[in-house]
Amino acid sequence: MNSECLEIRKDIVRISHASGHGHIPSCFSVVELLYAIYHFMKHDPRNPQWEGRDICILSKGHAALAHYCILARLGYFPIERVYSFGAFLSDFGCHADRFKVAGIEANTGSLGHGIGIAVGVALGVKLQGSNRQVYTIIGDGEANEGTVWEAVLVADSLKLGNLTILYDNNMSHSRGLQVMNPEKKFAAFGCQVLEVNGHDVQEVQQALLGKTDGGAVKAIIAHTVKGFGCRLLAENPYEWHGKSPTDEQLPMLLEELDAAAV
Repeated sequence: MNSECLEIRKDIVRISHASGHGHIPSCFSVVELLYAIYHFMKHDPRNPQWEGRDICILSKGHAALAHYCILARLGYFPIERVYSFGAFLSDFGCHADRFKVAGIEANTGSLGHGIGIAVGVALGVKLQGSNRQVYTIIGDGEANEGTVWEAVLVADSLKLGNLTILYDNNMSHSRGLQVMNPEKKFAAFGCQVLEVNGHDVQEVQQALLGKTDGGAVKAIIAHTVKGFGCRLLAENPYEWHGKSPTDEQLPMLLEELDAAAV
């Protein structure tokens, strides 16, 4: 496990424990994806509204705490502020608010909406003649929403080669309408598809490189583990949906993370 990603996971666990909120397994499955994107794309923590920045939209809004922790480590705001996560009047809600948190580009509490926003942003950027890139992370459970596939169809029709979709294939869909063979589905919708180990930062960044052929949308199928790095989480992901660790469980999770990093 990347050492910085290890520390981000520790931040997530500690803040969840302190706040009593958080979807830790969902957060853990996207840590490397967010880390890879932000260490690849153009952005400036000192100037979050820089007009030349690339855009990252986390469509699976339940993982907001992971997004906050990564933005904090990049210097958008002090990590201490994130400890107010989920508290009354806190800027750091359980779903992110772009009007309250620097670096957040879209409010995505309703699953399935983030990718539609990303398509609209990518179209706007293209019409401006800009070379800015747009990245969106969607969940496999969220892909049960018809709006996801409608958005992909629109993106293909408009040839939005500046849009990259990262599909977090952490098996959340196993409790709903299962999306089998997502790589074939995205290819059928006109995307240029790559598959990666979603917990390998270098592999994800390699997939982010290069343009697609003929303005095709890039879809990266990231195979991940819900609760990656902690056996207690990975073996019981649904038990931990919206659950924060107790005083006794906190050191257990931190120890498991350290053990996984060796």
